[in-house]
Amino acid sequence: MAELAATSASDHVGDDVGADAPPLVPSEPAIDLAHLARMTHGERALEREVLQLYATQADILLNRILARPVGPSTAAAVAALAHTLNGSSRGVGAWQVAAAAAVIETEAAAGRDLAGPVERLTGAIRLAQRHVAELVRE
Repeated sequence: MAELAATSASDHVGDDVGADAPPLVPSEPAIDLAHLARMTHGERALEREVLQLYATQADILLNRILARPVGPSTAAAVAALAHTLNGSSRGVGAWQVAAAAAVIETEAAAGRDLAGPVERLTGAIRLAQRHVAELVRE
């Protein structure tokens, strides 16, 4: 399963939210359902549970990132939080969130301004959470 995650994640390594905020209508769904189905062996109940846990974890990690004052003393903590979010996002196929978290991880480690990247991350997480809510309702 970890090998599959690594393979699928590597397919999206070059994906990046870039300098633009997430589009109002994303070009791809916020959650890659084919990837999620592979990771959960198609078990719908497990998919729902994993998605609910992911949506909660993403919110907790984002709030922890937002709570940290920007500065050299917090850079490592912010990078670690973003790294965790990147990994869990790749696990469920939330590629836009993973890409935005990867940018924060890199920028925080380099001591750069995080205002724009955090705004993009927030938008990507909100899109993913809306998609999760829709999927869980179905």
